[in-house]
Amino acid sequence: MTGWPLRAPAAALLALAGGGVLYLAFPPAGLRPLAGVAPALLILAVRHQQVRRGAWLGAIFGASFFFPLLSWLQFGGIAPWIAVSVLETLLMAVTGAGLAAVSRLPGWPLCSAAVWVAGEGVRGRVPFDGFTWGRLAFSQDEGPMTRWAAVFGAAGLTFAVALVAALLAAAAVALRRRPRLFGGGQGRRALAFLAAAAVVALCGLALPGPPPAREHTVVALVQGNVPRLGLDFNAQRQRVVRNHVDATLELARRVEAGELAAPDLVLWPENATDIDPRTDREIGRLLTEAARAVNQPILVGAVLDAPANRALNAGIVWDPVTGPGQTYVKRHLVPYGEYVPFRKRLEPIFGQLALIPRDFKAGADPGVLDLNGVRIGDVICFEVAYDDLVHDVVRGGAEILVVQTNNATFGRSAETRQQLAMSRLRAVEHGRAVAVVATSGISAVIGPDGSFVDQSEIFTRDLLVERMPLITATTLATRLGGWPEGILLALGAAAALAGALTRRESPDRDR
Repeated sequence: MTGWPLRAPAAALLALAGGGVLYLAFPPAGLRPLAGVAPALLILAVRHQQVRRGAWLGAIFGASFFFPLLSWLQFGGIAPWIAVSVLETLLMAVTGAGLAAVSRLPGWPLCSAAVWVAGEGVRGRVPFDGFTWGRLAFSQDEGPMTRWAAVFGAAGLTFAVALVAALLAAAAVALRRRPRLFGGGQGRRALAFLAAAAVVALCGLALPGPPPAREHTVVALVQGNVPRLGLDFNAQRQRVVRNHVDATLELARRVEAGELAAPDLVLWPENATDIDPRTDREIGRLLTEAARAVNQPILVGAVLDAPANRALNAGIVWDPVTGPGQTYVKRHLVPYGEYVPFRKRLEPIFGQLALIPRDFKAGADPGVLDLNGVRIGDVICFEVAYDDLVHDVVRGGAEILVVQTNNATFGRSAETRQQLAMSRLRAVEHGRAVAVVATSGISAVIGPDGSFVDQSEIFTRDLLVERMPLITATTLATRLGGWPEGILLALGAAAALAGALTRRESPDRDR
């Protein structure tokens, strides 16, 4: 590279490669360190480019990243996969434009990292309350940088990863005219940038571990499995319920035989019953039978009926004596999965929307529930990807986190492991043990340091019974809440605006 900006073909190839490299940082490949390299390729591609070309390069990067990352959406049909991937690609163009705008500013590595956070912030909010898949932070569920999440949250971790990438890009810029590596003033600058990147990447290892536990509780995760793969598994709704009842009865037998510890908490996954157990006597009887067998209330993932032909995606505490009790209703609904925007216009065009015959209604309150004397923080499925929803339950007093999920629709794709990585990061971010309970897997017990205590296989019936720490102290990230993201988002937007307003032709300089 002899100068900036790069010619269009070279810049496009660099952006294309960057998106592919970032995809490899996420499951299924899980090559986490590549998350600190991939943004550097886009930053170099857009350096000193016009904002419009930066947007195009950002879109190229986004396409080569999101189309493979979200390939699991094909289980819901080609149209959803293409639609979501195109949308995320277009939003990534905004990040590309912002990176181009700040590339001539003093302190552009810091500005670039803030722009990346701002771009993720936009994707996490629009449209339809956003889609956060593919955040840099979600690739760092394990590694030397992970504990940054406990200090400044997921947004702070994204900033740290993006800053490493920007510093690597700055080192490449400093070396661009040097025939001999690290020789002369520019070589020393390159070494300084590399050293700074190493400090950011490695000092997370020195950050404190999770808060201490006040006591422990025994938790049982019941993975009942589903009759068969695919979207049509809900057609066998009763069989899914009976699978979870049978698994719970097995749990009771094994406890009585001394093979497993008696659980204090029993957890069922999202969609364990798609028949409202409050109104269907047979389903209600089965839940009561299961609760009485283990002599404990069960947190049941249930679809509940609501007025006006609506439904609720809920976690409901089912008591062995009194039946239905406290209920959490999912707050962040999935568009075109749990409700259909513009239904009247789109249903005649897309026949698959008939698979969603009624819209779900969102809940209003955080999922803090009392389960047998323990305050749990319930989030349902994709909600684990949204900072505020997890933050709210921890601030509400949750001592452990529960992620009720149903990944059966997505088969054996990478979706379940990508979501599991998010759960691991939330454990570190908030210093809470996490129980991920899935209909068909992967269910997992995660320690407050993000480590796996136990996990199930996919598409099997399984029981996980483990001691989990109850923690009431909070991390700095929990106490700060959304402030780090808000500040970084504002800085990134301001830097991009300043760069766009002050752009001028100037000789290439290293800054």
